[in-house]
Amino acid sequence: MSKAPRNTAILVAVFVSVMVGMAYAAVPLYKAFCKATGYNGTTQVAAAAAKTLGSREVTVRFDTNVAPGLAWTFESEVPAITLVPGKTATVFFKVKNLSDKEVLATAAYNVSPDQMGSYFDKISCFCFSEQKLGPHETADYPVVFFLDPAMEKDEMTKSVESVTLSYTFFASKLPTKPLALK
Repeated sequence: MSKAPRNTAILVAVFVSVMVGMAYAAVPLYKAFCKATGYNGTTQVAAAAAKTLGSREVTVRFDTNVAPGLAWTFESEVPAITLVPGKTATVFFKVKNLSDKEVLATAAYNVSPDQMGSYFDKISCFCFSEQKLGPHETADYPVVFFLDPAMEKDEMTKSVESVTLSYTFFASKLPTKPLALK
């Protein structure tokens, strides 16, 4: 085989390998990008409360959903609250397993308008981990959050008067063995 076809074959193999690697990396990279920037309504995780307060009030509405196939009810204790950016708030969500068996579920979340994702900071949330409810068990899950006062200086968010925090619970599969034994 001459050098030209061999070099072409090597280049094609390298190209295909790079493209396959990029396909596998795309989803985790996209998730990391959304988490870091708040893109597409992805909220931020804060280690502590804000140090300053904003100067106006913003309404935060709560939207709760349960995916098909998950026999749970899920609702917030209040439909909305009004707070000043920088003030920490705690809201509880009541969840009930309507089935006769133990169920694991995970909550997906986002905020709208999308540009508020980088200014919506959660200190603690049930959505950070998988939740387990026994048969007909009820639980109250808190979310502790604040709106970053910097939103008042951003041209895209300084006129936002209302934010919606939306959750959807999805069923998880029960592990067949305890995680410690895997």
